Amino acid sequence: MAELPVPELPVTPTFCTRTFGYNTVDVVPAYEHYANSKGVGDGRKGRPSLADLHSILKPDQGHLQVLVSDPQRSNGLVEAGLEEPTGEPGKAPAPEPVRFGWVKGVMIRCMLNIWGVILYLRLPWITAQAGIALTWLIILMSVTVTTITGLSISAISTNGKVKSGGTYFLISRSLGPELGGSIGLIFAFANAVAVAMHTVGFAETVRDLLQEHNSLIVDPTNDIRIIGVVTVTVLLGISLAGMEWEAKAQILFFLVILVSFINYLVGTVIPATAEKQSKGFFSYRADIFAQNFVPNWRGPEGSFFSLFSIFFPSATGILAGANISGDLKDPAVAIPKGTLMAIFWTTMSYLALSATIGACVVRDASGSLNDSVAVGSPGCEGLACAFGWNFTACAQRQSCRYGLSNYYQSMSMVSGFGPLITAGIFGATLSSALACLVSAPKVFQCLCRDQLYPLIGFFGKGYGRNSEPIRGYMLTYVIAVGFILIAELNAIAPIISNFFLCSYALINFSCFHASITNSPGWRPSFRYYSKWAALFGAAISVVIMFLLTWWAALIALGIIIFLLGYVLYKKPDINWGSSIQASSYNMALNYSVGLSEVDDHIKNYRPQCLVLTGPPNFRPALVDFVGTFTKNLSLMVCGNVLIGPRKLKMPESRLTADGHTKWLMKRKIKAFYTDVVAEDLRSGVQMLIQAAGLGRMRPNTLVLGYKRNWRTASPQSLEDYVGILHDAFDFKYGICLMRMKNGLNVSRVMQAHVNPTFEAAEHSKENGASSRAASGAADPTTLAGEQQANTIFQSEQGKKTIDIYWLFDDGGLTLLIPYLLGRKKRWGKCKIRVFVGGQINRMDEERKAIVSLLSKFRLNFHEVHVLPDINQKPRPEHIKRFDDLIAPFRLNDGFKDEATVAEMRQGCPWKISDEEVNKNRAKSLRQVRLNEILLDYSRDAVLIAITLPVGRKGRCPSSLYMAWLETLSQDLRPPVILTRGNQENVLTFYCQ
Repeated sequence: MAELPVPELPVTPTFCTRTFGYNTVDVVPAYEHYANSKGVGDGRKGRPSLADLHSILKPDQGHLQVLVSDPQRSNGLVEAGLEEPTGEPGKAPAPEPVRFGWVKGVMIRCMLNIWGVILYLRLPWITAQAGIALTWLIILMSVTVTTITGLSISAISTNGKVKSGGTYFLISRSLGPELGGSIGLIFAFANAVAVAMHTVGFAETVRDLLQEHNSLIVDPTNDIRIIGVVTVTVLLGISLAGMEWEAKAQILFFLVILVSFINYLVGTVIPATAEKQSKGFFSYRADIFAQNFVPNWRGPEGSFFSLFSIFFPSATGILAGANISGDLKDPAVAIPKGTLMAIFWTTMSYLALSATIGACVVRDASGSLNDSVAVGSPGCEGLACAFGWNFTACAQRQSCRYGLSNYYQSMSMVSGFGPLITAGIFGATLSSALACLVSAPKVFQCLCRDQLYPLIGFFGKGYGRNSEPIRGYMLTYVIAVGFILIAELNAIAPIISNFFLCSYALINFSCFHASITNSPGWRPSFRYYSKWAALFGAAISVVIMFLLTWWAALIALGIIIFLLGYVLYKKPDINWGSSIQASSYNMALNYSVGLSEVDDHIKNYRPQCLVLTGPPNFRPALVDFVGTFTKNLSLMVCGNVLIGPRKLKMPESRLTADGHTKWLMKRKIKAFYTDVVAEDLRSGVQMLIQAAGLGRMRPNTLVLGYKRNWRTASPQSLEDYVGILHDAFDFKYGICLMRMKNGLNVSRVMQAHVNPTFEAAEHSKENGASSRAASGAADPTTLAGEQQANTIFQSEQGKKTIDIYWLFDDGGLTLLIPYLLGRKKRWGKCKIRVFVGGQINRMDEERKAIVSLLSKFRLNFHEVHVLPDINQKPRPEHIKRFDDLIAPFRLNDGFKDEATVAEMRQGCPWKISDEEVNKNRAKSLRQVRLNEILLDYSRDAVLIAITLPVGRKGRCPSSLYMAWLETLSQDLRPPVILTRGNQENVLTFYCQ
């Protein structure tokens, strides 16, 4: 811990924490320090910053905002259930929201949602068709999928604090907003329609009872609508009353179902009456169990997978508890425990029901008391003959009305009191409808608050102490009523089942994906899961989707893909630390390391650019130029040198880095941003040249802007600028230097827009690296939102020309960059012309040689011009202009000896001696002549690329070299790109 010099600095309660018997700024670990942390390095209230501990404290910093910890309270670790925000000062604290434990909140809710009409009306029939053995197999296969999904959701729900949003929250925070958003929307819709399904199931049962007593309200179809709308309105009222009332209603339904089960089991041991025997019930008999143990397929649905598709939806519903995750006391405990216990007990109930009813009831019975015969009567076939009943006639004609194979109400017939089974059916349907009515708004509310899709934010508002989604309830109610009015949902039911299966598949895939990414953030406290089991669960869920209804599976997948594409297109500005991010990092890391295992090859050469942009928004044209030809092709790193003391510049670096990156993203430039703090520009660029990149993904080309103010700038900045070019060549970099008529730095315009009185402090720094301009231009809160400047590289160029002056062989970089630029859509219509030097008496031969070479490079440059007059003497007025340009920088030593010149130039190495002017006269005049040629041939070009002249280090003063560049590129309207490779091949015509 960082101890404080107590005698020098007064200790106050707001400054220090007494923890181990001495005063210190350090604080003990506490829950508050980690609550709601998002990004890496996210500072928390209460914990001192690294600067507080590491830097020298001044007396006026005596009152740091450090939380005063209570050493008596559990070493500073508070209960995880306590939320850090409190109410506003002066106001009464808000009432505590209702929270549920694992039994009431998850287990009972899941059990009620799993139990349904299939348990009462279809499981006996499935047992008759498939036999007890295969029925158990169907049940266990279904439970295998739900159990694997339960294990996966348990792992995900214990990997961090779970908030409201249920399945959507779990998937979106694990796999990211793209998949999470799509599954959240359809899952909420599927739950809303499921409300209608279960309500219609209830309404149909009531309608059948009314029909039996000839008491229909209107007609069979409209009765379903009337009863359904009334029922769902009552359920809405229960939901609006609050989660506490809804939970009480669920407990009531749960008790009703338990009573119906007990009633059924009691009925199986009560001796059968003659009426029940006529319907096929004979109590427990080994012969009946043996006969019903094997399958007896009947009808078009008499196959294993047909029965599996009918039963499987009854095993779903395991997400009902997770869907109200925001209303649980401790979701990390309640979801795993409650979900798995619900799966266990419902599985036991399904297996027990199948075995007991298969041991008590024969497959065929007539229901007629007249079919009673004496045991052993001749002409009697079937198992019932041994019990004194002859069902042979109806069995042979397949006209029996009763028995497991024919009578869906077998449970009611077997039970001790039939109306209790009807009450159980009511409880199962209404509890499932109520669970879905609560789940849909809860999930939808979380989705609305995340604002992944337009026009749904209105439904995100919560009311009351539980933040109840009242608007979501009303929307769910409207959707449910709309489908209830159809009164026939057989065509929609498979789609809903497929939507739930999509959720299962994604939950399992989330668990698998998070496991294989090896992310340090994947630390679920629930350990009883397997990534391979999760993968199997995801795959089998997709298979079952197509086994149930292939066309419904295609519809579900189509909707998911559409919603996924929308979120991918919109790219919402959210970061949930998903496993997709971890996987992307792993892939990038593996591929980057893999690149180092293979040597570079000329065929795979690409210009990987370190661009000295300074703040990228200061030089948008330079950014756009490089971004155009590197996009989806090669590396681009925007470098910025922060000049000044490290202590002052490091906070600026941390503050602005994210803003510059977001600016690049908004401009759709695929580039990295990096900055360094240095005492001067040249040493900072040397750091960037040596350290930028990773492995094989390292820059090989330095791109910078032309220093327009070199004549008026400080001599040292001139030396630094030319020194940067020498440093780049020393590190075997290619160089690409860009000059535009109006310059590259737009910081003065930007600052004038923000503050009309501003005058850019360093507008003179046109070299593209330093960021000494006022800090307001680099404010991260305004960078991403500022108006983007338009440049020539963002507009369509049409049928113009790109002129390449390939005067010296630099390895081909001068050709390659314009070629890559011409491949882009905005520059694709431009015609590329190549100019080379030559002699007037050998023009044809030299042109053919260059055309042949270019054709071997496959660059599709067909227009080649030989410049025969390149060696002509420039016009006198242009020569005089060059001499006037270098005059202020001449030493005027009168051709003295080297020792005298060195003494005269001490402290001013940029000065040009008379000897240097004389030795470089031919090269100087060549630049003057080339400028005349450029003005003659390329005045109307959209871009000029020309080979950069090289000044010999130690022999060419920086002022003379800058005079060459100035003379070569002056008075030209189009942008000029001066390029020089590192004299190694970047083009080849070989295939190996």
